[in-house]
Amino acid sequence: MKLLEQLPKQIQTLVEQNKNTNTTNFDNMIRSSNYVPHDLELFSDILVALSQGKNVLLKGPTGSGKTKLAETLSSLFNQPLFSVNCSVDLDAESFLGFKTVEYENDKQTIAFVPGPLVQSMEHGHFLYIDEINMAKPETLPLINGALDYRRTVTNPLTNETIHGANGFGVIAAINEGYIGTTRLNEALKNRFVIFDIDYLQGEELKSLIKDQSSLQDTKQIDAFVKLSSDLVKAADQGKIAEDGASIRALLDACDLSSFIPPKRAIKRAITSKLEDEREQVVVANLAETLFE
Repeated sequence: MKLLEQLPKQIQTLVEQNKNTNTTNFDNMIRSSNYVPHDLELFSDILVALSQGKNVLLKGPTGSGKTKLAETLSSLFNQPLFSVNCSVDLDAESFLGFKTVEYENDKQTIAFVPGPLVQSMEHGHFLYIDEINMAKPETLPLINGALDYRRTVTNPLTNETIHGANGFGVIAAINEGYIGTTRLNEALKNRFVIFDIDYLQGEELKSLIKDQSSLQDTKQIDAFVKLSSDLVKAADQGKIAEDGASIRALLDACDLSSFIPPKRAIKRAITSKLEDEREQVVVANLAETLFE
């Protein structure tokens, strides 16, 4: 059953009413729909918020599927998705665009190349801001106007005022425990509706492994589902870093296990990413109890 068909009719109708019907020149930026929600009620609430023009903040650990979720929202609403990956080096040009030199009839001119914020606002598309809490505090106020009722930004590079076209929406993601992140200030946080995204577990994770990895051995899939549960528990208890419980890393291990022994696959895809030797031992011990 398709994802949208699993939701209440009212939600299905709301999404259909808010689908973008004009994606000329941007069809290649509509992302794929392969996210498996761990909570259909939570997923429905996100769809409602976006349909009503709210800014959505996805809060969850590394590898919990926040980016996959944003891509699925792009697909369901038929909305091109522009992306900004935040870092401490993020500047105004990363959001707004930059000036460049062009030549027309041998005459030199200065042209402005619009960035993801400008393009998503002008065309009424979605903007995905990944790890928004890794950006420098002085950078984010540039987009405050785009996030509130005004839906406008003044571009300091051109002095032009940009208005968000109908359909423009912002999806942001944070991992509060990740190294290098800072707390979002209250003014910025208040511009979002916040949703907690957790790791996929149980039957949903089993379906995800079957659908999105090359591993098809039922016994091994069950063992990987149990391993994931144990890794999440170990991360909650502080025995391993959150990276060790990443679903993305688990899927990599499942892929490798189609051709090499599972314990070796786990070492390559999961254990080797952990820098602390004690954490590596924890993962190795868990794998030892589940795989021959």
